[in-house]
Amino acid sequence: MAFQPSRVRRPREQVEEQIREAILSGAFRQGDKLPSETQLAEQFSVSRTTVREALRALAAAGLISKVPGVAGGSFVQSVDHHALESVMGDSLQNILRLGSITRAEVHQMRELLEVPAAGLAAEHRDDDDLARLESLLGREKGTTVEDPAVPDLDISFHSAVAGASGNRVLASVVAALHAVARPVADLDLSPDIGRTTVKQHHAVVAAIRAGDAQAAMEAMSTHLSYLRSLGEDWAVGTSVGAQRA
Repeated sequence: MAFQPSRVRRPREQVEEQIREAILSGAFRQGDKLPSETQLAEQFSVSRTTVREALRALAAAGLISKVPGVAGGSFVQSVDHHALESVMGDSLQNILRLGSITRAEVHQMRELLEVPAAGLAAEHRDDDDLARLESLLGREKGTTVEDPAVPDLDISFHSAVAGASGNRVLASVVAALHAVARPVADLDLSPDIGRTTVKQHHAVVAAIRAGDAQAAMEAMSTHLSYLRSLGEDWAVGTSVGAQRA
């Protein structure tokens, strides 16, 4: 039998892994405050710099948040699909700003995910999902394109469709992508665009309500194609509220 040498982990990695395991195992729960850097350094027999690096990595992973001040410290974050949405959104935004990916790529991924998500929503939606979508449609109809709530309404609608799919990972990824792609401030909005996109939203919801997966996918595809045709140079569209009649 041949033995293979294992890599000796650095002190920072050992500290990070043990705290991560404590969080994931439930030893530390959401909202719990971790011991101070000084206390952790003593417990692990490492420097405060090593502890600080480990905590920084855990914060980047979305497992903890660091609060400054006398009453601050490191607190355990929520570890669920909502945390996935937040961490992924932050990471995508940073990578996008660095220029490592393009907005066109973000839009393309949205389309690859949102079209089948609409089909799944038609198959798995429940009464609460339909009520949420109907409520959002009502708010959109009563919102002008100048309303500052338009970007959040758009994100809420697309997130609600994905959420109705029944797949929380899919819903989290779609929400993260849509939050990063929010282009409302850069679009040349008009009442006609608002009315058209709200009609398209209605078509998506009608198909979901009817349980017609194929119609829901076609309606979402039509909607996203229309947004892409609006002529943004980075090819990321958005939905807007209709102009008040």
